[in-house]
Parts: sequence; structure tokens; C-alpha cells
Amino acid sequence: MDKTLSGTTGGEQPKKPQGSLPVPKSKRGLKGFFNDVNREMKKVSWPSRAETNRLTGVVLAVCGLVVLSLSVMSYVFDIVVTLITKGTV
Repeated sequence: MDKTLSGTTGGEQPKKPQGSLPVPKSKRGLKGFFNDVNREMKKVSWPSRAETNRLTGVVLAVCGLVVLSLSVMSYVFDIVVTLITKGTV
């Protein structure tokens, strides 16, 4: 099959221009948007206060371990680079 000047072959439809934005089919406005948001927020299962506190502790502990390990690695690499470049600590 030969391609035509528009870039389509045989029975294909020409493509839409790339710059056009999709338009929503329902035009319910701002009130409809907030009604949808409210409906979806009712479906969310929120964690209990105890679970939130426990998970916050886990996140803080992991952050502390990362800071500690990066600090130790930085100190060790500083010593190694100093020994390589200057020969003394």
C-alpha cells in the first residue's frame, strides 16, 4: 500500500491534531466536582490513631538509620580519600 500525503494508508482515518485537549462529556461544573470528591473520600479507609503513631515511629527510625549510615560512610570515605591524596590522616 502506498502512503498518501497525509500519512495515512488505505482506509485509516486521519489522526487528530496533537494540540487538542480532551473535553469531559459531563459539564456538571464545580459543584459536581466537589460532590464526586466527597463521594470518593467516603470510600477511603483511614488508619487508627495508634496505627498512625506506630507508622510515624517506623518512618522516623528508618530516617535516623539512614542519616547514621550516611554519616559513617562519609567519615570513612573522607579518611580513605585523605590517606590516598595526602598519605596522613
